Amino acid sequence: MTQFGAPLTVREVPDPEAGGGEVLVEVLAACVPPYAVEVFSGERRYPLVPPVVPGPGGVGRVVHVGPDATRLRAGDLVWCDSTVRSRDDALTPDITLQGWSSRGDGGARLARHLRDGAFAELLRVPTENVFPLPAAAEQDPARWAALCVYAISYGGLLAGELEAGETLLVSGATGNLGSSAVALALAMGAGRVVAPGRNPAALGLLADRFGPRVRPVRLTGDEAADRAAMTEAADGPIDMVLDLLPPSAPSSTARAAAMTVREYGRVVLMGGVGMLGGDDLALPYPWIMRNSITVRGQWMYPRAANVGIIRLLTSGALDLAPERVRSFPLDAVNDAVAYAAAHGGPFDRTALTPLRG
Repeated sequence: MTQFGAPLTVREVPDPEAGGGEVLVEVLAACVPPYAVEVFSGERRYPLVPPVVPGPGGVGRVVHVGPDATRLRAGDLVWCDSTVRSRDDALTPDITLQGWSSRGDGGARLARHLRDGAFAELLRVPTENVFPLPAAAEQDPARWAALCVYAISYGGLLAGELEAGETLLVSGATGNLGSSAVALALAMGAGRVVAPGRNPAALGLLADRFGPRVRPVRLTGDEAADRAAMTEAADGPIDMVLDLLPPSAPSSTARAAAMTVREYGRVVLMGGVGMLGGDDLALPYPWIMRNSITVRGQWMYPRAANVGIIRLLTSGALDLAPERVRSFPLDAVNDAVAYAAAHGGPFDRTALTPLRG
């Protein structure tokens, strides 16, 4: 990315060199998020500093490991997590999403050191961000690149401490990210999942794929009516709400969903509401206090979530087979970005496959 608002360019650059505490990986597949076009246009105001190789994580094969690696070997098939944390503060580490975004001044410093992401043939990654994959992933690395999406929603479910048999409401369930949360919650044993949305086709897809444990709700935009409809669809108390709405969604939609949760329930906020302006969420203080509601923000996921989501996939509890995956070669990266933007529905995945010649 040479500048915001311009097409990405494909060019030769020097191969990255992994130092101590780092791993060099040959990228086999990298996820292209549907909102990538908003990042590259500057609409999302991500703190990327051009020129930069973008790309939030990918599947690859280890080329070289540093002296601190005791289990990884050259040739291993791995997942490269883009969520990089500073090593000098265990309590409140700074975070950068390698090749994608960062938080605060400390995150910006990390981004200057690990600036380039996975839209490349080779990727330099911190050792602790590299996770072995099962042999089955080698057959279709582009499909497994969806870990980029599933790890985020998994982080939200872990933050809310979802338990087997509970009822979850996913606000934004018909989106690319929200639909992954529906699939994950069911794989983790949720009793039912309330799935609100405006798109009847997407709601139908969720109902057809998962059956009666998913309770679709067609939203109208009337906050009180939508809250009542979501509550009725649950057919019982809603234990947890996970909000994954995009920045374009109004705060009223997020609030209507959040306020369906039962007394002593949990609300986890992971979406982009208000990120580009607009009204604040404005949850009522008396409602939170009198009903002993837990409201938690969660950005990304803990490191161990990578291991957990890989286990779910390896065991077959979570199935990637029904997903619609379209792959593009690296020199068609702008086509991939445009395709991802036009195919951002449930279980639509776009991947780059930058194999070296």
